[in-house]
Amino acid sequence: MPSDSKELLRRHGLQVTTQRVAILESVEADPHCTADAVETSATERLGSISHQAVYDGLAALVDGGLLRRIQPSGSPARFEMHTGDNHHHLVCRGCGRMVDTDCTTGDAPCLEPTDAAGYEVDEAEVVFWGQCPDCRGAT
Repeated sequence: MPSDSKELLRRHGLQVTTQRVAILESVEADPHCTADAVETSATERLGSISHQAVYDGLAALVDGGLLRRIQPSGSPARFEMHTGDNHHHLVCRGCGRMVDTDCTTGDAPCLEPTDAAGYEVDEAEVVFWGQCPDCRGAT
Protein backbone atom coordinates (compact mmCIF):
# COMPACT_ATOMS: atom_id res chain seq x y z
CA MET A 1 0.00 0.00 0.00
CA PRO A 2 1.29 3.47 -0.72
CA SER A 3 2.34 5.26 2.46
CA ASP A 4 -0.15 8.05 1.78
CA SER A 5 -3.57 6.73 2.73
CA LYS A 6 -5.21 9.98 1.66
CA GLU A 7 -3.85 9.66 -1.87
CA LEU A 8 -4.97 6.02 -2.01
CA LEU A 9 -8.51 7.03 -1.06
CA ARG A 10 -8.52 9.76 -3.72
CA ARG A 11 -7.26 7.37 -6.42
CA HIS A 12 -10.17 5.06 -5.64
CA GLY A 13 -12.66 7.92 -5.87
CA LEU A 14 -13.44 7.96 -2.16
CA GLN A 15 -13.89 11.03 -0.01
CA VAL A 16 -10.96 11.50 2.34
CA THR A 17 -12.02 11.65 5.99
CA THR A 18 -9.97 11.25 9.14
CA GLN A 19 -12.12 8.24 10.06
CA ARG A 20 -11.46 6.45 6.74
CA VAL A 21 -7.74 7.14 6.98
CA ALA A 22 -7.66 5.73 10.53
CA ILE A 23 -9.67 2.66 9.49
CA LEU A 24 -7.45 2.02 6.48
CA GLU A 25 -4.29 2.38 8.54
CA SER A 26 -5.75 0.09 11.23
CA VAL A 27 -6.40 -2.68 8.73
CA GLU A 28 -2.98 -2.18 7.16
CA ALA A 29 -1.37 -2.62 10.58
CA ASP A 30 -3.45 -5.71 11.49
CA PRO A 31 -4.45 -7.83 8.47
CA HIS A 32 -7.50 -10.07 8.96
CA CYS A 33 -8.77 -7.90 11.82
CA THR A 34 -12.37 -7.71 12.95
CA ALA A 35 -14.47 -4.54 13.04
CA ASP A 36 -14.05 -4.48 16.83
CA ALA A 37 -10.25 -4.52 16.45
CA VAL A 38 -10.51 -1.74 13.86
CA GLU A 39 -12.63 0.31 16.26
CA THR A 40 -10.07 -0.13 19.06
CA SER A 41 -7.15 0.80 16.80
CA ALA A 42 -8.94 3.73 15.17
CA THR A 43 -9.95 5.05 18.61
CA GLU A 44 -6.30 4.96 19.66
CA ARG A 45 -5.38 6.90 16.50
CA LEU A 46 -8.18 9.48 16.69
CA GLY A 47 -9.13 9.70 20.35
CA SER A 48 -12.70 8.61 19.56
CA ILE A 49 -14.75 7.15 16.73
CA SER A 50 -18.30 5.87 16.80
CA HIS A 51 -19.16 2.24 16.28
CA GLN A 52 -21.36 3.27 13.32
CA ALA A 53 -18.55 5.30 11.73
CA VAL A 54 -16.32 2.21 11.80
CA TYR A 55 -18.96 0.04 10.11
CA ASP A 56 -19.80 2.74 7.57
CA GLY A 57 -16.12 3.32 6.84
CA LEU A 58 -15.38 -0.38 6.43
CA ALA A 59 -18.34 -0.75 4.05
CA ALA A 60 -17.19 2.23 1.96
CA LEU A 61 -13.63 0.89 1.77
CA VAL A 62 -14.85 -2.58 0.75
CA ASP A 63 -17.21 -1.10 -1.86
CA GLY A 64 -14.37 1.11 -3.12
CA GLY A 65 -12.08 -1.90 -3.61
CA LEU A 66 -9.53 -0.92 -0.96
CA LEU A 67 -10.46 -3.66 1.50
CA ARG A 68 -11.59 -7.24 1.20
CA ARG A 69 -14.20 -8.62 3.62
CA ILE A 70 -13.82 -12.26 4.61
CA GLN A 71 -16.27 -14.09 6.85
CA PRO A 72 -15.42 -17.72 7.54
CA SER A 73 -18.25 -19.82 8.92
CA GLY A 74 -18.83 -19.16 12.62
CA SER A 75 -16.47 -16.20 12.68
CA PRO A 76 -17.00 -12.44 12.66
CA ALA A 77 -16.19 -10.64 9.43
CA ARG A 78 -12.54 -9.81 8.98
CA PHE A 79 -10.88 -7.25 6.75
CA GLU A 80 -7.66 -7.10 4.77
CA MET A 81 -5.99 -4.87 2.19
CA HIS A 82 -4.78 -7.81 0.11
CA THR A 83 -7.30 -7.44 -2.74
CA GLY A 84 -7.48 -8.10 -6.45
CA ASP A 85 -5.60 -11.38 -6.52
CA ASN A 86 -6.49 -15.03 -6.19
CA HIS A 87 -5.33 -15.90 -2.68
CA HIS A 88 -7.13 -17.93 -0.05
CA HIS A 89 -7.03 -18.30 3.72
CA LEU A 90 -6.03 -20.78 6.41
CA VAL A 91 -8.09 -20.54 9.61
CA CYS A 92 -7.21 -22.20 12.91
CA ARG A 93 -10.12 -24.04 14.54
CA GLY A 94 -8.51 -23.53 17.95
CA CYS A 95 -7.62 -19.85 18.20
CA GLY A 96 -9.23 -18.45 15.03
CA ARG A 97 -5.97 -17.07 13.63
CA MET A 98 -6.19 -16.45 9.88
CA VAL A 99 -3.31 -16.30 7.41
CA ASP A 100 -3.08 -15.90 3.64
CA THR A 101 -2.12 -18.76 1.37
CA ASP A 102 -1.52 -18.62 -2.36
CA CYS A 103 -3.95 -20.37 -4.66
CA THR A 104 -2.70 -23.73 -5.83
CA THR A 105 -3.78 -23.11 -9.43
CA GLY A 106 -2.96 -19.42 -9.64
CA ASP A 107 -5.79 -18.19 -11.85
CA ALA A 108 -9.28 -17.11 -10.83
CA PRO A 109 -11.57 -18.87 -10.55
CA CYS A 110 -9.43 -21.69 -9.22
CA LEU A 111 -12.40 -24.03 -8.99
CA GLU A 112 -15.19 -24.60 -11.49
CA PRO A 113 -18.65 -25.80 -10.39
CA THR A 114 -19.92 -29.00 -11.94
CA ASP A 115 -23.04 -27.08 -13.01
CA ALA A 116 -22.69 -23.29 -13.20
CA ALA A 117 -26.47 -22.94 -13.71
CA GLY A 118 -25.91 -20.20 -16.26
CA TYR A 119 -23.66 -18.12 -13.99
CA GLU A 120 -20.46 -16.59 -15.28
CA VAL A 121 -18.13 -17.60 -12.43
CA ASP A 122 -15.27 -15.17 -11.77
CA GLU A 123 -14.16 -16.14 -8.27
CA ALA A 124 -14.09 -19.13 -5.94
CA GLU A 125 -13.62 -18.43 -2.24
CA VAL A 126 -11.62 -21.14 -0.51
CA VAL A 127 -11.03 -21.39 3.23
CA PHE A 128 -8.75 -24.10 4.58
CA TRP A 129 -9.50 -25.13 8.17
CA GLY A 130 -7.16 -26.82 10.64
CA GLN A 131 -4.95 -26.08 13.61
CA CYS A 132 -2.14 -23.54 13.62
CA PRO A 133 1.30 -24.60 14.87
CA ASP A 134 0.73 -22.92 18.26
CA CYS A 135 -2.56 -24.73 18.90
CA ARG A 136 -1.16 -28.04 17.63
CA GLY A 137 1.76 -27.72 20.03
CA ALA A 138 -0.57 -27.00 22.96
CA THR A 139 -2.49 -30.27 22.60
